Amino acid sequence: MADVNFTLVQLRYFVTAAELGSMTAASRELMVAQSAISAAIAQVERELGVQLLIRHHARGLSLTRAGERFLVEAREFLSHAAALAQSARGLAGSLTGELAVGCLTTLAPFYLSRLLREFAEKYPGVRVSVAEGELSAMEAALLDGRCEVALVYAIDLALDLDIRTLTRARPYALLPPEHPLAQAEAVSLSDLASEPMILLDLPRSRDYFRAIYPTEPRVRFRTSSYETARSLVAGGHGYSILNQRAESDQTYDGGRVACVPISDDVPALDVVLASVRGVRPTARAVAFAETCQAFFARK
Repeated sequence: MADVNFTLVQLRYFVTAAELGSMTAASRELMVAQSAISAAIAQVERELGVQLLIRHHARGLSLTRAGERFLVEAREFLSHAAALAQSARGLAGSLTGELAVGCLTTLAPFYLSRLLREFAEKYPGVRVSVAEGELSAMEAALLDGRCEVALVYAIDLALDLDIRTLTRARPYALLPPEHPLAQAEAVSLSDLASEPMILLDLPRSRDYFRAIYPTEPRVRFRTSSYETARSLVAGGHGYSILNQRAESDQTYDGGRVACVPISDDVPALDVVLASVRGVRPTARAVAFAETCQAFFARK
């Protein structure tokens, strides 16, 4: 096997420049001369025998196809190098370093703050960064190495991802309080079939909601916002089907809603912690997964 003559420092310079898209920005971030960063990246490219970055005059940097693949590997390598150094220093019992966590937009308001607080209480030395977005954005963040783990729904996830199921979220009907069925013990979808629906219209989520109906629902309004859906229901514009329940029945605009169980045999959504298959997790990611498991076990 041929020797590879580049250093962790050179890898770090490459990752920073690639992420920021600029040698100048990387120089400011790392507080290192721009010429040193440029020379380090050139050395890595010579050793690998491929071009990783395209230098655009006055327009920063862009990654080649080889550079995109190498960036993912380099991030993972640097992460494990940091974990190795931590272990060698005997710090395994008090984790330190950085952990990048992703969270689905519709799950974040319900769980993220409490999960982060519990994790920080157990592992105060770990600095957690959070990326929030819809499902495909979270998949992309995992697969390109920007996040190590992500809290998402298990809806048609990429085959490259492993999941740890944390809880199941059953759908329910959200009705205005004056609705005739608002006080019912349960409601069937057929009871609502002729009424206008407020659809939580997010990629994949919309397919899930439509799949639970025996016939196409009468969608009156679409929204990508959970709270907007609640507000529209409170205002009497229709009903909605949701999976997560707010602690209060009051909406942002002062209205009220009623949550009624669905009597039909409709599929629940699994809330999972996803990570990239085949990638050895850092000790920080393992600790976060254990914190999530314990948190949801109490719910």
